[in-house]
Amino acid sequence: MPENQPIIEVQNMSKNFGVTVALDNVSFKMRAGEISGLIGENGSGKSTISSIIAGLLDPSSGSMLYKGEHWKPANMLQAQKAGIGMIVQEAGTIPRTTVAENIFMGHEGLFSTGPLVSKKKMNAAAQKLLDDMGLSDIKADSRIANLDMQARKLVEIAKAMYWDPNVLIIDETTTALSQTGRTLLYNLMQKLAAEGKCVIFISHDLEELVQHCHRLTVLRDGVVIGELCREAFDERRIKRMMVGREIKGDYYRTDEDGYSDEVVLQANSITTIKDLLCFSLELHKGEILGIGGLSHCGMHTLGKALFGIETVLDGEVSLTDGTRITQASQAVMNRMAYLSKDRDTESLGLAASIRENIASLGYRANRLLGPLISFRKEKAYVDEQVRALSIKCASINHNVNTLSGGNKQKVVFGKWMAADAEILILDCPTRGIDVGVKAAMYKLMVEMKHQGKSIVLISEELMELIGMSDRLIIMKDGEIAFEKLRRDGLYEHELIEHMI
Repeated sequence: MPENQPIIEVQNMSKNFGVTVALDNVSFKMRAGEISGLIGENGSGKSTISSIIAGLLDPSSGSMLYKGEHWKPANMLQAQKAGIGMIVQEAGTIPRTTVAENIFMGHEGLFSTGPLVSKKKMNAAAQKLLDDMGLSDIKADSRIANLDMQARKLVEIAKAMYWDPNVLIIDETTTALSQTGRTLLYNLMQKLAAEGKCVIFISHDLEELVQHCHRLTVLRDGVVIGELCREAFDERRIKRMMVGREIKGDYYRTDEDGYSDEVVLQANSITTIKDLLCFSLELHKGEILGIGGLSHCGMHTLGKALFGIETVLDGEVSLTDGTRITQASQAVMNRMAYLSKDRDTESLGLAASIRENIASLGYRANRLLGPLISFRKEKAYVDEQVRALSIKCASINHNVNTLSGGNKQKVVFGKWMAADAEILILDCPTRGIDVGVKAAMYKLMVEMKHQGKSIVLISEELMELIGMSDRLIIMKDGEIAFEKLRRDGLYEHELIEHMI
């Protein structure tokens, strides 16, 4: 299509989920040759409108045009064939299948002779696609379950690119990627725009939106607040449009408060099946201990090992009283918490309700008599967290999979906050959440620190680590490459030198 001509037009679109209004009379245009950003707080409607365009959801009312023609896809497969691809926010792969099977799911007929599908031909086609994209380290016959989160997301990108899309929707994908993965995705976005195609880019990272987008459409509470061209990009203005108020100052810590000498958690020369060899650290009472590094440095494995999810082959993880943590059940019994980077598969029961998720650790607090649960106590227990964390929901009985990414993360926080955990291991806790929710999460971390709780903050965002940590450790190849205290000054360039 000619550059700057509308390739997707959304006209007076509304979408309701029961009594919840996700979209309210939304209209906008996405143009050929542009990277168009969609931005808004969690629950603003970004993923909903994108899912309607890509055939994952039906609208309640309104219409769409695609290349000037009426567009109402029956499903995602129809959209793919028509040239609209989408990389979803959360898990878009199926664990028990292979990489090739995921890439060609629904299109196995491409490799069939009669009723039989040639796995050999399918694997060869998938591997060629991966190789051409510079992803040769991912093997087409590998099981998805054996891949880490970043590799699974790269498989989703490859799947979308196989169909040579005219429109590529990228929904909160960069938060699952290392810098190398992000660079690959940014290059693909620029290539598609240069070819006169359209990229719809959803992100909470204002810096990357401003850097890569030609235009921004701002949503708030299911309504389009406004559209900005690149010349009008201003971070303060965008934030004000997103949340309806001025966000003043920096939402990171400004203090240099210390922490107690008391050690509450210790890893003593631990070795795991992968990543860690004779690794040691100490966490103190009232400390926010930052852990950073490149994606495969071992920091995510460390978080799981501290909580008893990852098997420790040698050495030990122990508490102040000498209790060894070898299983997650022991960690929970000793008031430890773990927020996984991969919240949908490791932190939440998506098919369960908000109430069931938050109350899942509240058995002791909500008992009535013997094994019986008091539903009145349980409801109050859950309602308190919904109020405290401002979880947007029509009812606590709604399933978690109906929530936005940020509200899902609030449910995870609520589960552990209600259980009054004393030691929290947070692995990328602000992944996929907006600036307003981030500010609330950071404030909550500081409050917990001042209450004497201890936090291990694992993050791939250097500014988050610099802004929140009392002490910061940089890992490389499963070892501590650098360690420094907040009061001695934490600088981005210094940290990057030790990461690479």
